[in-house]
Amino acid sequence: MKLSILDQSPISEGSDTAEALENTRRLAKVADQLGFTRYWVAEHHSTSGLASTSPEVLIPHLATMTTRIRFGSGGVLLPQYSPYKVAENFKLLEALFPGRIDLGVGRSPGGGETIRLALTDGIKKNLIEFPRQLTELQGFLDNNFPIGHDYRKIKTSPVTKTLPATWVLGLSSRSAKHAAHNSTGFTYGHFIHPHQGQEAIATYLEHFQPSERMPKPAVNACVFVICAETEKEAEKIAISQDLWLLAVEKGRSTKVKSIAEAKRIPLSSADKKRIIENRQRTVIGSPNQVKKKLLQLADAYQTDEIMVITNVYDFEDKLHSYELLAETFDLRAESDSL
Repeated sequence: MKLSILDQSPISEGSDTAEALENTRRLAKVADQLGFTRYWVAEHHSTSGLASTSPEVLIPHLATMTTRIRFGSGGVLLPQYSPYKVAENFKLLEALFPGRIDLGVGRSPGGGETIRLALTDGIKKNLIEFPRQLTELQGFLDNNFPIGHDYRKIKTSPVTKTLPATWVLGLSSRSAKHAAHNSTGFTYGHFIHPHQGQEAIATYLEHFQPSERMPKPAVNACVFVICAETEKEAEKIAISQDLWLLAVEKGRSTKVKSIAEAKRIPLSSADKKRIIENRQRTVIGSPNQVKKKLLQLADAYQTDEIMVITNVYDFEDKLHSYELLAETFDLRAESDSL
């Protein structure tokens, strides 16, 4: 099975953006060496705890430091932008790094109304425009608008021999249908909503329309993972992520607290219940335990690729988690065989 990484560049309490981005650089280089398939960086705005705001800026920085792994966006907030500009950005990335670029897009508004207006320079955009924008994005990438379309004569530059692979990031059958009808890959966000993945992916596979660019469907699912030498150690490390998720949901500081600080925070019965519920978004344990659970998840989601996200306080714990995953799944041998 293939494993990939989603990195939001989380900032730990007592740290800063510079250190978070340095950790992203370190992890990307290690992931390239360990045999992970792809490395996606996120887009988040007006948050104190996540450093990744612009995937199209971060991707070439990381790709230059590596040799093999694919880089992509997880994902560009398409409703806030011009499909034409997004297409040109990622075709340029593909020209710079042929065969290594993924364009992941999502329907998320990216924040509250004020943030959305700031992103669009005061122009109110409606999320219901996403299907049209996705179709136009593919039209610009493929340069194949139908006769009579207003944009048919536009040639998206630069001209490239290969195209970035487009993926739709989604949480529902609606998003899955958008991906299927536009011949893109589909990523299900299990780490956000773990309850509709099987239905969404089944919908995608049923409705997928092959194209010259993408003759076969492509599916992966993203899940929080914490892997350590023992289950006890993994559970200890997971406390910082548990409290981070709780804080994010409450709209509080999104910096990741230390294990010691997390243990000191008083929790209500509702908090404890929510932490237990959030564990459905997460796989935690020893290498063998994690491997078993991820294989079960991949089987349920009809995919041979799981995307992993790990937001814990100590970067060394995070790095070791990925190293253990690469070892137990023998990723180097998998990547060498491709």
